[in-house]
Amino acid sequence: MPTTWLILAIAALAALGFVAGRARAMTSAGGDARRLHSLPAYYGWNVALTVLTPALGLFVLWMLVQPFLVDRHVTGLIPDSAIGQGSSRGLVMSDVRRVAEGLSVLEARGADADDIAAMTPEALQDEMAAVGVALGTPMTPAVKAAAEAYRAETDGWRTWMGVAVLAAALGGLALSWRMTDKDFRARNTVERGILFMLLGAALVAILTTLGIVLSMLFETANFFEAYPWQKFFLGTNWAPDFRGNSELAILPLLWGTLYISLIALLVAVPIGLFAAIYLSEYATKRVRTLAKPAIEILAGIPTIVYGLFALITVGPMLRDWLAQPLGFGNSSSSVMTAGLVMGIMLIPFVSSLSDDIINAVPQSLRDGSYGLGATQSETIKQVIVPAALPGIVGAILLAASRAIGETMIVVLGAGAAAAQFNQGLGEVVNPFQAMTTITVKIVSQLTGDTDFSSPETLVAFALGLTLFVITLGLNVLALWIVRRYREQYE
Repeated sequence: MPTTWLILAIAALAALGFVAGRARAMTSAGGDARRLHSLPAYYGWNVALTVLTPALGLFVLWMLVQPFLVDRHVTGLIPDSAIGQGSSRGLVMSDVRRVAEGLSVLEARGADADDIAAMTPEALQDEMAAVGVALGTPMTPAVKAAAEAYRAETDGWRTWMGVAVLAAALGGLALSWRMTDKDFRARNTVERGILFMLLGAALVAILTTLGIVLSMLFETANFFEAYPWQKFFLGTNWAPDFRGNSELAILPLLWGTLYISLIALLVAVPIGLFAAIYLSEYATKRVRTLAKPAIEILAGIPTIVYGLFALITVGPMLRDWLAQPLGFGNSSSSVMTAGLVMGIMLIPFVSSLSDDIINAVPQSLRDGSYGLGATQSETIKQVIVPAALPGIVGAILLAASRAIGETMIVVLGAGAAAAQFNQGLGEVVNPFQAMTTITVKIVSQLTGDTDFSSPETLVAFALGLTLFVITLGLNVLALWIVRRYREQYE
């Protein structure tokens, strides 16, 4: 059964349960709603939620577990002889999944299943290419057989899933409908169920964060089993090679990330903070009405547009006006290009949040400062900004996290080459030198047909975990600064 039909069937059963539960409650009360323990709608909602909760819970669980079970079974069907030199079981399994998807596309376009089964691997690969399915390795009879088994097993699991989910929905409908009576405490049951739903929603973010961290930890552990951690953290060269003998040191990427982020913050923080102070303390209502939305428009521009702006306008301008005349280089892709454009992108993050927190400072603090004879500038410097410091630090932290995680602007504005420590300190600190960041290399290492057992691919997870630790450190540092200044000014 298609997934859409299954969800619609569950929704229809829930709607039917709502009507049937409400009607049964009214019937048990002789049509007099005053004899019911709860309002009539609660009885309907009790039945509807009892239909939806087990059915959707089983559906989500099934969708999470099924791919692992199918992959594990089909992977065992691939003989070792089908794995060529330079390939791996993971890469072959990727082709199996692509072929299985291609078979579904061919049948959806009217191809006969028997004709497809009779095709040779070479002919089937040509058909796959015709429908846009590209394979990383030439198709073999083993890959074709595994793809057919993968598709058949997936269809079988999907059929059983439909049966199980509908059975759970019907079971919930029958059970809750039978329990419905005028004395049944429907309101208490429904509110308790909604409470658990809200608790589950609150746990989603926590469990998602935990899942992200654990997934990176496990893959990072696999990476350090294949590559020494000393070379990763202490090495000075980034030169991945999927044929072997890779140098996967993080220091060149970390330096590029911090260097570009620092320039971006040097641009965004002063401009954004001064703009926030002007809009909240000096600007007239008319100016504020026009200027604030104009600044916030910057936050809505896609990062790819900023990247194109860096590539076409800012990069050549910096090269022609500064880099070449000063003898710093001839490339339009540089740390300064990406940093300036990223800083422009971050201005609304600092400005809007700082403006909101400054406006939230109580007017009584301003009045007290003016009453003591302070000028407006002295009040802003000595009263308002210290009082708003926690929010300002939060805005700067948000901007820093956004800068560290940016990818598109770096690709188009700073290039994809890692910093070369062997070229000397002058080249490493040259702001007009092309560099790249951790996020760019995470994308590049996971792009295309990758073998998830090779260190060249697993290094992406180690890079991601390092980035996570850096962001966590920024949060801890910001919390320490906020607590210190709160103690001083409260």
